Amino acid sequence: MRCPFCGHDETQVKDSRPSEDGAAIRRRRLCPDCNGRFTTFERVQLRELTILKRSGRRTPFDRDKLARSLSIALRKRPVEPERMERMISAIVRQLESMGETELPSSTIGELVMKQLKELDDVAYVRYASVYRDFRETQDFARFLGEEGLSEDGR
Repeated sequence: MRCPFCGHDETQVKDSRPSEDGAAIRRRRLCPDCNGRFTTFERVQLRELTILKRSGRRTPFDRDKLARSLSIALRKRPVEPERMERMISAIVRQLESMGETELPSSTIGELVMKQLKELDDVAYVRYASVYRDFRETQDFARFLGEEGLSEDGR
């Protein structure tokens, strides 16, 4: 593993243990060149997933992009980072278990919406506003009415 600080090609593993959800191995590493310490995570990848965008473009699935969009929706919400990580792992497992290597982006969006609705109503509405491309306040009101959510998020 390359050192992120100095670029040295060889680093030493100082400690390995399973992550919180058991879906990854957490490794503490040390660079013998600059003595920099950093952590890496090793995950099982069942298959390479390709995402078919609405525009017809194909892109490789990016777990980090999923994590970024969820962290934006969950910003300043009372949700522990471990719970968000478990949700990301669950979504990725669902995608990998579908048996397809090419999935429409709408599949990911719907899985995220389902998970967020169970986790946090405010994050759910935030994500939906981007995913469903809300343009006006009436879009929010219509969505809240369809979903059976009151305007106070309950």
